Amino acid sequence: MKKIFKFILNLISQVLVSPFALLCKLEELALPGKSEIIFGTCTHIVAMFPGMPGVFLRRAFYSLTLEECSLHCHIGFGTIFSHRSSIIKNHVYIGSYALIGSAYIGEHSLIGSRASILSGNALHTLGDDGIWTPFSADRVVRISIGKNVWVGEAAIIVADVGEGSMVGAGSVVSTYVKPNIVVAGNPCRFINKLDQARDS
Repeated sequence: MKKIFKFILNLISQVLVSPFALLCKLEELALPGKSEIIFGTCTHIVAMFPGMPGVFLRRAFYSLTLEECSLHCHIGFGTIFSHRSSIIKNHVYIGSYALIGSAYIGEHSLIGSRASILSGNALHTLGDDGIWTPFSADRVVRISIGKNVWVGEAAIIVADVGEGSMVGAGSVVSTYVKPNIVVAGNPCRFINKLDQARDS
C-alpha cells in the first residue's frame, strides 16, 4: 500500500512540474548542448519548494530533465543542479543546499548538505591575454561518485570517488579516491581503510 501511495504522489508531482520540464525540453531541442538558461532558472525555482512536498517536486522535475534521475531518491531544500548531464541512481540522499554540476551518483550514496560536486577541475583556463576564460560546455567533465559513498557536509568534489568510500566534512577532493577508504582534509588525504574504521 505504501509503495502504491508513493507511486501516486510521484506521478502527481511529475504532472505538477511538467510545465517547467516542457520548457527545459524545448530549450534542449532548440539549442542542444548550447543553452541551459531555462533549465537553470527552473532549478532555482524548484530548489525553494519547502518540506516533503518539495522533495517530491524536486525529484519529479529532475526525473523529467536530467539524463537520469530515480524517483527513489531525496534531493534536499536549496539543492541545485547546474547541468542536465547528471545521473542520480536509486536511494541517493542529497542534503540541503548542495550544488551539483555534471555528476554520476551511484545508488545508496549520501551527499551532505552544502557539498559541491563540480564539473571537473578545468572549467576555466588562463587565456593568452592573462584573463580567465568564461564557462564552456566543452570543458565539462562528469564526476563519478560510486555506489554507497558518503560525502560529508561542505565537501568539494572535483575528481571521481570510488565505491564505498567516505569523504570527510569540509574536504577537497582533487584527485581520484580509491574504493573503500576514508579521506579527509584540504587537499584530502588517506585516513584509513573503511573495514579498519569500522573496527576502531
